Amino acid sequence: QVQLLESGGGLVQAGDSLRLSCAASGRTFSTYAMCWFRQAPGKEREFVAALSGSYGITYYADSVKGRFTISRDNAKNTVYLQMNSLKPEDTAVYYCAAHRGIPTLKRVDYDYWGQGTQVTVSS
Repeated sequence: QVQLLESGGGLVQAGDSLRLSCAASGRTFSTYAMCWFRQAPGKEREFVAALSGSYGITYYADSVKGRFTISRDNAKNTVYLQMNSLKPEDTAVYYCAAHRGIPTLKRVDYDYWGQGTQVTVSS
C-alpha cells in the first residue's frame, strides 16, 4: 500500500512558476512509476507527466511540454512537478499517482492516488 500526499498548490498569475511535491509512504518508492494528472472543473482528469522509478524515463502531455518538468528524489520518497510559464488553462486540481511498473499515460493503470492540490492561474 502506498499513500500519497500532494502539496505546493496555490494562486499565481500567468507567467509565474510553482513547484508541486508529492510525498509517498513506503520503502519501495523507487520501484514505482509516478505521474501527475490534473482535472479542471467540468473536464475529465487528464495526463500531465510521468516518470519511471529508475533511469529517468519521462513522458509529458503536449500542452505542458517545455514548461513543466517532473522529477523525483527516491531518498526522500518524493516526486515533484516544476511548472513554469503558467497559463490560465493550467488551472486545475493536480493529482499524483503511482503504480509498480513502467510509466504509462493511462489513468486506469495507476493504483494509488493522492487527494490533489489546487492550482489556480489568473490572467
